[in-house]
Amino acid sequence: MINRRKVNRIMQGTIFFLFSVGQIACSPEIVQMPIPFDEERITLSLEYLQERYGIEKESPKIDPVMVVVHWTAINSLQDSYHAFEGTRLPGFREAIRGASPLNVSAHFLIDREGTIYRLMPDTLFARHVIGLNHCAIGIENIGSDENPLTDKQMKSNLFLIRQLHRTYDIQYVIGHHEYTSFKGHPLWKEVDPDYITIKTDPGDEFMKRLRKKLSSLNIKGPPE
Repeated sequence: MINRRKVNRIMQGTIFFLFSVGQIACSPEIVQMPIPFDEERITLSLEYLQERYGIEKESPKIDPVMVVVHWTAINSLQDSYHAFEGTRLPGFREAIRGASPLNVSAHFLIDREGTIYRLMPDTLFARHVIGLNHCAIGIENIGSDENPLTDKQMKSNLFLIRQLHRTYDIQYVIGHHEYTSFKGHPLWKEVDPDYITIKTDPGDEFMKRLRKKLSSLNIKGPPE
């Protein structure tokens, strides 16, 4: 005689197993692709913290409470990586060179197909957002005004931010274009009130959708 309860338990377990495997298989891949972080980059990072934020440290480490989402305005993975690879800013970045010769960088880079590349450790200082680098993890996405971010990139941002939220006390998720909302906030550390650049990435629509899908985490956006 068939034991229906036992069959049901087996079927339920099989369904759960297949669902779990499917979830794992569908998770975005994280590939290690570190940028160089040599002694010069460490020195310039420490100088940036001291001169721009008035923060003195022995090592360029941060305590993340925020994720800032960007797009690269560069449409290839190789060129995007190359933009962050050097220790010093290239000559054409005159708008921000006066603040520091330290090159821009980010912790993660996500390609158009959703693959996540880890460029540096989560708690290492990166120059990617004025006033907030001391507490912000940066996620760069390959895209631009002409090439809006893809659904696969949305999925990867959600996956990555949820992972970071489980590890750190992430309280805010903002787009790069929203960073000036923090002027006057306790987290804002930039000493020069005139050091501001206008950003559009990654756009209101992308961030509205992203934060809606993260609503269960009770993460905040930019201050009112």
